[in-house]
Amino acid sequence: MNFRIWAPVLGIFCTALVSGAHAQTAQQADFIVAVVNSEPITNGELRSAIQRVTNDLTKQRQPLPPADELQRRMLERLINERAQLQVASETGIRVDEAAIDQAEQAVARQNQIDVAELRLRVAKDGITTAQFRKQLRDQLMLTRLHEREVEGRIRVSDADVDRFIAEQQTGSADPLAQELNLANLLVAIPEKASTEQAAALLLQAQKVLSRIRAGEDFAALVQELSAADRTNGGQLGLRRADRYPPSFVTATQNLAVGEVSEIVRSGAGYHILKVIEKRAPALPTKFVVQSHPRHILLRTGPQLTQAAAIARLADFKKRIEAGSTTFQALAREFSQDGSAAQGGDLGWVGPGAFVPEFEEPMNRLADGQMSAPVVSRFGVHLIELIERRRMELNPRDVREAIRNQLKESRYDAAFATWAQDIRSNAFVEFREPPQ
Repeated sequence: MNFRIWAPVLGIFCTALVSGAHAQTAQQADFIVAVVNSEPITNGELRSAIQRVTNDLTKQRQPLPPADELQRRMLERLINERAQLQVASETGIRVDEAAIDQAEQAVARQNQIDVAELRLRVAKDGITTAQFRKQLRDQLMLTRLHEREVEGRIRVSDADVDRFIAEQQTGSADPLAQELNLANLLVAIPEKASTEQAAALLLQAQKVLSRIRAGEDFAALVQELSAADRTNGGQLGLRRADRYPPSFVTATQNLAVGEVSEIVRSGAGYHILKVIEKRAPALPTKFVVQSHPRHILLRTGPQLTQAAAIARLADFKKRIEAGSTTFQALAREFSQDGSAAQGGDLGWVGPGAFVPEFEEPMNRLADGQMSAPVVSRFGVHLIELIERRRMELNPRDVREAIRNQLKESRYDAAFATWAQDIRSNAFVEFREPPQ
């Protein structure tokens, strides 16, 4: 599991286990590495963040950056997040315990375990339940802050929508709007490399490029030589061109699928890029899939535990499948929802009509199929999908879909500008380790 956890340890001692022929423990006092608007970031927090990223990169079989570079990046990330959390708190963003409960349940569902098992796994990583829930609270606060502050900066006018439609119809779309999948082979340059080292590595990259031009397999050379992600032959994934570095787009914009770029220099080193796929931006589909579900809802509380509700709904499912009763009859008698009088019928709905913890299992059902009991923020549900249908969107809905697509494409740039503003306005003091 990939959990980004902060573990504040200011004012306490860290115990390090030293293994060897004779294992022994030693205690080291924690110390402050930076202060953000009078709030400290400790070395313990920084070490924990570095360890998590190191573990993630190792599991993904990705190369680790130099230790000093990784430390610099992680400290800057902690500073940015701390400054943003301060803004969230100062502007009145709050996250209640119910929202944290829902987030914890969502993480458990994503890992196909229950909350109790999730907490056991987190504890094995040395993280208490309280620390884990604080991390969830922080992430929820940041998400709400970003929704309010960043998305509010993005403006898409009717003229923008009209221009997008016209570009698709005439084939004159902005090159940065097309979608690209590039494969990347990186010859890395150390951060403090001398001119001679950089020249030697450039020669190495040129030799690799010559091997590719001579017909050697790009993916095989990625596995052999690349200092970047080697997964799937170095492919970076299909994404809009404006989400790639501009130098990558410039180097590949006139290449056909299957062709390889000249050498591209970046702060990381020398890149050789292969065009895997190019796709013009498509208009949003004019159709939407609607679902017609019904459900039985049991609300949990002091009178009915979650486990008891799950057991009762599992029994309902067996009785329905055995033919001894009907879904509608049980819904009318037991469902604690406004749809009970209609036999649990929720009518025809489009995507996004329900909370994710309900909609995701519903979407996995085939026509006429029932789910296992499903836990949501409202209680526990038994869901049956009656049927699905494909409906044509009206012109207004199509324009709204285009507007949302354009907003999404502009989000990264808006976020980067906003985050830099927050960072620039924060007072940050770096501290040297104690001697």
